[in-house]
Amino acid sequence: MTVFQSFNLTSVLKAIQTFGTLVCFFGMVIFFWIMLPDTFLTGRNILNISQQMSMLAITAFAMTAVMAMGDFDLSVGSMASLAGVVAAVAFRDTGSVFFGVTLAIFVGILGGAFNGLLVSYLGILPFVATLGTLTIFSGLAFVISGGKTIFGADIPAEFSDFAKGGIPLWSSNDQYLHLPNLTLLAMLALLILWVVLEKLVFGRHVYAMGGSSEAARLAGINVRITRLVGFCITGLGAATAGLMYASRVASANPTQGSGLMLDAIAAVFLGMTIGRHGEPRVLYTLVGILIIGVLSNGLTQMSVDSYIRDILIGTIIIASVAAGSIAKLVRN
Repeated sequence: MTVFQSFNLTSVLKAIQTFGTLVCFFGMVIFFWIMLPDTFLTGRNILNISQQMSMLAITAFAMTAVMAMGDFDLSVGSMASLAGVVAAVAFRDTGSVFFGVTLAIFVGILGGAFNGLLVSYLGILPFVATLGTLTIFSGLAFVISGGKTIFGADIPAEFSDFAKGGIPLWSSNDQYLHLPNLTLLAMLALLILWVVLEKLVFGRHVYAMGGSSEAARLAGINVRITRLVGFCITGLGAATAGLMYASRVASANPTQGSGLMLDAIAAVFLGMTIGRHGEPRVLYTLVGILIIGVLSNGLTQMSVDSYIRDILIGTIIIASVAAGSIAKLVRN
């Protein structure tokens, strides 16, 4: 292979690594638009996608903070289930929406802090620590709920109506389209975490730890506290997602967040394929969420099995990362 050919191949592979995920996203949008011209790119469906992905979005944005430190949290799905169940039981027993929501948020932060203590202060690997808490949180959700779905009169209308509300945007066929409250929450989470990770000192500490935790410690960064706060963020995000799901379906059960963890990690990884250095960034994670949302919605409308979505997501991640690895091999 000549130097010129090697250079061209490397350039192509770099372009695939950098822009391949974005090209796939826009390609999917065009494909579903062609296949579903009357239903896909409509205002109502776009808002529906935003609402469907809002729970995943908040979880994935929070997961970005932990993965930027070089860690990850396997317990977010079970924490979402636990938070939803805790809130529902509090609603049933006290009748107070404020108390139930506050208690669920507190449980999420407490669970995240517990993960942070295990990883930061006891030195347990994040995979082992959060795998253990995944089963603990899941078991607690079953114990608290009695293994049953909590619904009906136990869920206050004030709580369930929140997911149905939104800001009026425009009228379509004599009906107003609303920007859902759940979407607004996801947008708020995006803004807050973007500021925290990109503009504040805490964010610089997070990315320094992602580069080298030991080097960050030698530079004077309190690695333990930073990691503890990062896991508290994921706990808060998971609990918020659990509350949002419970509000949307007006019920809570101990398995409702079972698929959240894998989708959140996949969204962050999809975003990481966009950046030059492969760092988790909340805006990149947003692209990963949109890819998952578009795939899920489009394939559902086409009556295609959901496992096809998982195959496509995995293929996009592997192809983008493999392109970068092959480019390095060719260059060397």
